[in-house]
Amino acid sequence: MRNFLLVFLLPIMTFSQSNLDGIEALFQKKQFKKAQQKVSDYLKTHPNNLQAIELLGDAYGHQKKWDAAILQYEKLVKNKENEANYHYKYGGALGMKALSISKLKALGIIGDVKEAFLKAAELDKNHIATRWALVELYMQLPGIIGGSKSKSLLYAGELEALSKVDGYLAKGYVYEYDDEPELAEKYYKMAIKEGGSVTCYNKLTTLYENEEEPEKAIENIETAHKKHQRNAMHYQIGKVAAEYNVELQKGERCLKAYLDNYSAEDGVPKAWANYRLAQIHMHKKNKQEALKYIELAIVELPKVKSFKEQKERILNL
Repeated sequence: MRNFLLVFLLPIMTFSQSNLDGIEALFQKKQFKKAQQKVSDYLKTHPNNLQAIELLGDAYGHQKKWDAAILQYEKLVKNKENEANYHYKYGGALGMKALSISKLKALGIIGDVKEAFLKAAELDKNHIATRWALVELYMQLPGIIGGSKSKSLLYAGELEALSKVDGYLAKGYVYEYDDEPELAEKYYKMAIKEGGSVTCYNKLTTLYENEEEPEKAIENIETAHKKHQRNAMHYQIGKVAAEYNVELQKGERCLKAYLDNYSAEDGVPKAWANYRLAQIHMHKKNKQEALKYIELAIVELPKVKSFKEQKERILNL
């Protein structure tokens, strides 16, 4: 459930009250503790402001303080029972708590998670995020406590009626989870044809990687790059090449392009590109080149254990 439950933290309310000026900026800067304090102070004099309560729940959620977030979202549900998004956020916080505790303890929460999501879906027939959560919930729960592939597909169908792309991605997820890669591939390709977003391409790439089909993964990333022109895709190609020891020349060329065009927006630190280059040169038995790149990776991120382990492997060539 982790992928889509985290979506419940994304919406940020716009406040007109001067006491909460700058709260959205704190969220955007990921200064969630400061946001928590500011909203808490505001609630001391405005204890029934639902927007502030929601924002406080969001601040706690971003800090993974699930019990505190649950308490705030529960207040929202009790104050406004017919607001779908409140039930969704309450269920999301409960679900994240369930993921953070033992499976035995989580059993006592799952019923409430399901109830909250089902209520949100009932209240809002167009609530896409809730239906995504239900697709994942029913797919991941064991059958003995209510898991059901057919129910996952039911909500995937509802998603498709609201958004074809979401519906196709949801069905791809269900079939991938159920170890039916051919059907998963079919629906991910349909999602690409319908929407063609980076997310659609990434889902198909990940499927190919999980099925140990690196050549197909690289071909799919290259197709995505032609459409979206993202430098991050150079890294993706290099990563697949390095991990699976395929198309090493192309992988090296793409990683160097990634480094040459790098910006913070690309997401993956340069150290990881150097790490992948070290892997590629190790595959090629180029010990000195491999050492050069792994040293660059270690200098930038000295605490990454896998970098040090890779250096040991290179030294043993």
